[in-house]
Amino acid sequence: MKLVVALGGNALLRRGEPTTIEAQRYNAQRAAKAIAALAHKHRIVVTHGNGPQVGLLAAQEALAHAGGGAPLDVVGAETEGMVGYLLEQELANALNTRNVVTVLTRTEVRADDPAFAFPTKLVGPVYPRDVAEKLAAQYGWRIGPDGPSWRRVVASPEPQDILELGAITHLRANGFLVICAGGGGIPVSRDAHGRYAGVDGVIDKDLVAALLARQLGADALLLLTDVPAVFDGWGGPTVRRIRAAHPDALAGHEFASGSMGPKVEAARRFALHGEGNAYIGALEDGAEILAYRKGTCISSDVTGVTLE
Repeated sequence: MKLVVALGGNALLRRGEPTTIEAQRYNAQRAAKAIAALAHKHRIVVTHGNGPQVGLLAAQEALAHAGGGAPLDVVGAETEGMVGYLLEQELANALNTRNVVTVLTRTEVRADDPAFAFPTKLVGPVYPRDVAEKLAAQYGWRIGPDGPSWRRVVASPEPQDILELGAITHLRANGFLVICAGGGGIPVSRDAHGRYAGVDGVIDKDLVAALLARQLGADALLLLTDVPAVFDGWGGPTVRRIRAAHPDALAGHEFASGSMGPKVEAARRFALHGEGNAYIGALEDGAEILAYRKGTCISSDVTGVTLE
């Protein structure tokens, strides 16, 4: 089966852990072990988040440079390379092969995307409101609330095309396990003359994973995160696992915008417009999720929503 595996941003830097390379390398080993178990049976392309890494690096850049540091497209490229390297090394070790490669990937967005005027994506560390306002004034940031704290808010334009798709397809056809489109890819747009330039934003990694899976003609999209499934009634008195659902049946459900919401939307898009099913669940449960024993399956072949 042709499978796109998307690792959540916490795959290499989990909540509450120290932001060290050692911690990220350990988590890369954990992720590689889970992916390797799938790679023995399926043809895999891997994509991943970089939210914790890009937020930290952007904050460090801003503090180190009076002008605010590198733009987000450059920071995204830096973190895509770093995370890709860690995963590449650990996957090559786990599979005992040299045929693992990271492709630094650009994702095209529209220069006139409304997201640039209405930024919504929270990045970087949390601050007290007064500190966030001071940083915003100093660096020209936009800020927004994140619970009791405040964070930087940046544009998250809609992905249109994956520019390195030809290279990814060629490498996969020649036996390589490809890691690509990390963090949603490097956001670029094209001008009236057809020339590309980076844009200051962060593309949703889950939506890019769905686009990648569709453009590659994948049989399935597997979104692996730090929760075991999608749940109905999360945070309320009655919480039930969504075992399976038709993509249209989830349209009226509300999920957390900063975590499960984008994953459900990505799964819906793939199941509606792709040629296979989308699955959401915990990193360690990949094989069980594909076997329909754990996680959540979103498929055009089912009716309504199945809860348990």
